[in-house]
Amino acid sequence: MATARESGRLKESGKVLDEATRKRRARKALEALELDNFHEDPHADLVMSKKVPKFQETLDNRSVKRKKGKSAEYYKQRFRKTFPQLVEEDRNYNPNPPNYMSAQAAPSKCPERRFCAVCGFPSTYTCVKCGARYCSIRCSGTHLDTRCLKWTA
Repeated sequence: MATARESGRLKESGKVLDEATRKRRARKALEALELDNFHEDPHADLVMSKKVPKFQETLDNRSVKRKKGKSAEYYKQRFRKTFPQLVEEDRNYNPNPPNYMSAQAAPSKCPERRFCAVCGFPSTYTCVKCGARYCSIRCSGTHLDTRCLKWTA
């Protein structure tokens, strides 16, 4: 006799979300992913050892040392621009159409394609609580155990 899989999290009993709440939660999830998206390279500041012998030195240029300047890559990382800053810069640089703000495509004549939130295959089912889509019983179980109502209001 097999038992059903149960989640270790507290379940919100029978809570069904309206469309506005679903969209708000999806927006919060995307914002959280954007914040997690960028990670500094932990090896970016590694410098080769200065103790390596230089065999082509002469006595004349041994006393001359130049201070190493910062590379362009350092400034690109240090003063990197966000997407809204780039859009604003484009709007100021090129105010007349065509530009990013004026570029639009007509709405699609085909129906919206719906994919499983777990595996990415085409889906036919929707979660009643949060509105996420899934394609099979296996993906439904995964969704209920790990993803459903993860970002609460």
